[in-house]
Amino acid sequence: MTANARFSLMIHGGAGPFAHVTDASAAARYIDGARAVVEQGRAMLSAGASALDTVEACAALLEDDPAFNAGRGSVLNELGAIEMDAAIMDGATLAAGAVAGVHNIANPIRLARRVMQDTEHLLLIADGAMRFAEQCGIAQVADDALVTPDAIAEFEAYQRSRGESPRFGTIGAVARDVYGTLAAATSTGGMTGKRVGRVGDSPIVGAGVYADNASCAVSATGRGEDFMRIVMAHTIAAHIEFAGMDAAGATQAGIERLRKRTQGQGGVIVIDHMGRCASAHTTARMVCGWIEHGGKTQIRF
Repeated sequence: MTANARFSLMIHGGAGPFAHVTDASAAARYIDGARAVVEQGRAMLSAGASALDTVEACAALLEDDPAFNAGRGSVLNELGAIEMDAAIMDGATLAAGAVAGVHNIANPIRLARRVMQDTEHLLLIADGAMRFAEQCGIAQVADDALVTPDAIAEFEAYQRSRGESPRFGTIGAVARDVYGTLAAATSTGGMTGKRVGRVGDSPIVGAGVYADNASCAVSATGRGEDFMRIVMAHTIAAHIEFAGMDAAGATQAGIERLRKRTQGQGGVIVIDHMGRCASAHTTARMVCGWIEHGGKTQIRF
């Protein structure tokens, strides 16, 4: 690590209408939560932590915050149960790990990291992922400990509206460390009222998460089916690697394609191989925080 080495970090807490956020105190719940995570990430990166360790830690903190739809705070499926997805990727090696349809796990992102490190596979789902968690000694918690009053209220509202406008959301983190390595992590509880067994883009490499030192690190949030259709995260990476765009240009190109081809709802955070940060969304709001090249912390909501 050189004396003038700079790091960059971005996190998001989901994109959507956030119609329930009606005043400053409600907004502060998200803004303060995002800021605390960014500052924790800053402390890690400035001390020389790897991008991979940092995005895992930041994602786990967001999973622990009941304000966000991941880990504790996950929304409920059609049966009123939790099913969570998560993925993590190392830009230096293209190693990745992911889990889908898991429950009773406080931090699915940590289980995804173990899939990356301790198996020859990339994605484990449902019972297989839960069996692997037990083999790894990852502690399980009662799902009741993960279900929040907000999630219950949203599920009941969803049932009353007969399935209209389900809430969706995700958390994610991307980083470039002082050694120039990129990493990305994404975790989600999915969509309120989703069908049992539904898997969105979050655990799909190239759709909801991607990291490659040759291009960028990406974490996406939104209606996953739209992001999978256009392979959103890799689309942005391809614009950087093959068209020579920077983070801002590639992110805008990706969002425009999402709009035009699928009328997709959601957003992305991106750090390119030079440490430049960018974000964009098609929804009314996206919770986002970042540090570019070791600069000041910025939060947007």
